[in-house]
Amino acid sequence: MNMNRKTLKMAACCMAATVVLTASPSAVFATEAPVAGMTNITASALQDTEASENTERDSEKKDSQKSSGAGITQQIAESMNTEEGAASESSEEEQPAEPSQNEQESESPQEEPGEEAPQEEQPDASSGEPQPVDIVGAGITQLIADSILDAEEEAEEEQRKETERKSVYDNIAIAQVDNFVNVRDAATEEGEVVGKLYNNSAATVEAEENGWYKITSGNVTGYVKSDFVVCGDENLAKQVSRRVATVDTETLFVRTEPTTESDVLEMVPDQEQLTVTDESVDGWTKVSVEKGDGYVSNDYVKMSTEFVTAESKAEEEARLAKEEAERKAAEKAAKKSSAGSGAKASAGSSTGSAVANYACQFVGNPYVYGGTSLTNGADCSGFVMSVYAAFGVGLPHSSSALQGVGYGVSDMQPGDIICYSGHVGIYIGNNTIVHASTPEGGIKYTSPVNYRPIVAIRRIF
Repeated sequence: MNMNRKTLKMAACCMAATVVLTASPSAVFATEAPVAGMTNITASALQDTEASENTERDSEKKDSQKSSGAGITQQIAESMNTEEGAASESSEEEQPAEPSQNEQESESPQEEPGEEAPQEEQPDASSGEPQPVDIVGAGITQLIADSILDAEEEAEEEQRKETERKSVYDNIAIAQVDNFVNVRDAATEEGEVVGKLYNNSAATVEAEENGWYKITSGNVTGYVKSDFVVCGDENLAKQVSRRVATVDTETLFVRTEPTTESDVLEMVPDQEQLTVTDESVDGWTKVSVEKGDGYVSNDYVKMSTEFVTAESKAEEEARLAKEEAERKAAEKAAKKSSAGSGAKASAGSSTGSAVANYACQFVGNPYVYGGTSLTNGADCSGFVMSVYAAFGVGLPHSSSALQGVGYGVSDMQPGDIICYSGHVGIYIGNNTIVHASTPEGGIKYTSPVNYRPIVAIRRIF
């Protein structure tokens, strides 16, 4: 049985009225006029329903109810998917045309003998009252669209929370050995050594096999015995890692407070890496610089977590060859260089002591941001670069890049490069460094060496 217009109006109006009546009080008062229109529509629909109940037989009502559900669903789908069809239906409601004889016959319900067919009530276009199809169609479409949008937003929020719950330290194994543990190509002590995982170095665990972990660390993939690493200890992983903010703008202002109106504590160049000390302030990160801790805007830094990773056999061989070449070049240059006056360097390699003594003669000269002159002014990395240049060693003009020169050591000796977050100096012995500190301090001595957390110790000679 086909569904007539009156049944569709009744169902749609009831749906719209339900939406209005379940809205919050503030929303109802904010749309007083539309609600009044909805009330009139609902009342009209109820009157139509009552008239229909008095004239239609029970059997016809049951058949009509069974078919009306499917008809309503089909009509709503057609209203949403075909705007032209909805507009046409609206036009027909506003200006109903006189149906033809054939249309009247096809639309009229089958009559039982002796029963008068119910007359369909025609809407009064001149009454000025809201037409149900326009308002209800728009309301239902908007309700469905809002529901879909809410569902998408809830899914995105849940995905964001799930990502936050996953720690960057998940599946991280930390080597806990005296020196290093061998990484082998098979889960057996007979496997070939493909690299070394040094103490406190980190690896990502990919699988476990008979007391061995399959790991990836740096450029090394292989197996280590589970006895020599600690897996799943987030506190240990945080202790041996470094949270880093890398500058992503030409010059970054480090401020005293997390606001653009606060004073500038220090300026930091592009690609400089700063140690993060706090990330609890929305939009800002607290970092360590030479003058102390300050804040940088998250818009101008990229965040990462750094671990010391394994060294492959090829990388180890290349490093040793490079260190040997640098030692020979430095020794040759040191013989041609005369040591300057200043603080006395303690015992160590003869070339390293020569570097330390040479650097000390520039104490008292100015600090200049971006400078490389040992007499007219240099910044911290420019000072180290220019000191080593006198011994024939080329170094980068960046404190972060200096963390990768030479080779890393744990015991300091004169001439070693001491790296801090956003800063660098030269060790001269007796728990002291010489460095280009700040515009206020210039090139000076500082003791103890660990006046700030040390990021790396690099040795050239």
